[in-house]
Amino acid sequence: MTTTDRLLACTSDIWEGYHTHPFVRGIGDGTLDMEKFRYYMVQDYKYLIDYAKVFALGVAKAQDMETMGLFAGYVHQILHGEMEIHRGYMKRLGIAPEDAEAAPAALDNISYTAYMLKVAYEGGPADIAAAILSCALSYEHIAKRIVAKHPRAAEHPFYGEWVSGYADEGYCAANRELIALTERLTTDCTEAQLRRLEDIFTVCSRYEAAFWDMAWEMKP
Repeated sequence: MTTTDRLLACTSDIWEGYHTHPFVRGIGDGTLDMEKFRYYMVQDYKYLIDYAKVFALGVAKAQDMETMGLFAGYVHQILHGEMEIHRGYMKRLGIAPEDAEAAPAALDNISYTAYMLKVAYEGGPADIAAAILSCALSYEHIAKRIVAKHPRAAEHPFYGEWVSGYADEGYCAANRELIALTERLTTDCTEAQLRRLEDIFTVCSRYEAAFWDMAWEMKP
């Protein structure tokens, strides 16, 4: 079993819950209240700013140039790729980027990013990979499940861009590189170290579930 398979196996129940969450189902069938999506977009935009910082700490903690380059590439992808999806949506929703950046972060959002940054500051590259893998990979899994259940979801006039963005081959290819990095960084991990990575991945997976709850309930 690969490290990634092990991490996914220990969180399978949590991840299955993503697919049945009313917020995710609403994106899939196009019925999600737009105000909820507006709230989510602002919160996720703020989340991605700190998420990029976690990758940047991966650059600082890396022990070789290849790892530095991979983490640095993800920083660029987040700031100039994934966040572009958000900027496009925010423009359609009448939200200026500066307004999103100035908006107060929800408590669950603050808690999630604070945990990832703590892991990144205190741990090494493998810990950082485990912390970021949950978010990156779960969005691909969610988008692909949506497309499998609703083949025309990517054509929806509003939510289709979100679905297609995370089911896109470019996004999936970046995730494959992240998985390969995770496997390389954990090649020589002891059983105790692997259990720590399981703990990190599980906490971040729980935070992902809490993020969907937060968006659905529009928690402050």
